Amino acid sequence: MHLSQLHLVNFKNYEVADIELVDGINGFVGPNGSGKTNILDAVYYLSMCKSYLNVLDRQNIRFNEQFFSIIGDWEKNQSSYQIHCAVKMNTKKVFRNNKKEYEKLADHIGQFPVVMISPYDRDLISEGSELRRKWMDGILSQLDREYLFDLQSYSKILEQRNALLKNMFEHRLFDPESIEPWNVQMAEVGTRIYEKRLAFTEQFIPYFQDFYQNISSGSELVSFTYKSQLSSADFLALLAENERKDAITHYSNAGIHKDDLVFLINEHPVKKFGSQGQQKSFIIALRLAQYEWLKTHLNINPVLLLDDIFDKLDEMRVAKILELVTNNYFGQVLITDTDEKRLAGVLNDLPIAKKLFNVNFGVVLQSNEELV
Repeated sequence: MHLSQLHLVNFKNYEVADIELVDGINGFVGPNGSGKTNILDAVYYLSMCKSYLNVLDRQNIRFNEQFFSIIGDWEKNQSSYQIHCAVKMNTKKVFRNNKKEYEKLADHIGQFPVVMISPYDRDLISEGSELRRKWMDGILSQLDREYLFDLQSYSKILEQRNALLKNMFEHRLFDPESIEPWNVQMAEVGTRIYEKRLAFTEQFIPYFQDFYQNISSGSELVSFTYKSQLSSADFLALLAENERKDAITHYSNAGIHKDDLVFLINEHPVKKFGSQGQQKSFIIALRLAQYEWLKTHLNINPVLLLDDIFDKLDEMRVAKILELVTNNYFGQVLITDTDEKRLAGVLNDLPIAKKLFNVNFGVVLQSNEELV
């Protein structure tokens, strides 16, 4: 599977851009702020129906414009697909596959998988539990449509339950009978999510550990644990136990929306005890394991998006990643860098199809740098 053509209109800093890609490595070179990452984000949009960087779709519309459009031509299993994403101010986002609009965006997730490695990935370690849940859910949602639907259902149930708790708080009357139906629904859907998250973490950890050893050449032991309130109690029992607290805070204090992943190095939290280099290796290993996991379970090579990794990793780690690419482990790769000669030199060492582009603040042109 690969993306052969990318067409942008009013997407972030691009008025219009047409980019013809190779089924190999595509390098994008330019100064910081020129729009290199926006190209990778457009490809991410075509896969996941949302931006990797901006939660609100309208934030991706070019300044002083009313819409943006992303069109990607994909080749997959000897068939061609044109995916069109259109976002217009104050209207619903539209996704089309070969001009046929999806009734539900969830039907598209997992069809054209991508994995992005970005400087922002460090937030997986440094920030709160929501990011780690989203990372785990993003992987599972591409493999399991029912899991994605359960996530959406749980979110709606949680919203309704919290609204009811707030209404009861405002009227100073807690009614257990009114909240019981929401408890039953929440427990039913939440338990299914918990069980799939638990199974995923147990199966995923060996993939992750293999990649960490591969790219770090380190002797330290890395792992992570799935932390959930459901690991020690039944969901309905948890809700009953937190009933008084919920009434006071008018918020649901128990459930899988409190789950977290605890990242460990030598059995200690990597956030506190991992060096900067170890933390970088930890994140890269998570992403490469994510790639392998999707590749294995979807039987498709995802597109790998590497954003600014040369400035974030030492030469040893970059060499390890490129060694995997050289060995044809990955399919199509899009990579960004600020140094044209450095990236050209790296690409020339790889015996696969390659193409280099110059990005200059909204203009993308094929580079004059000679590739062999």
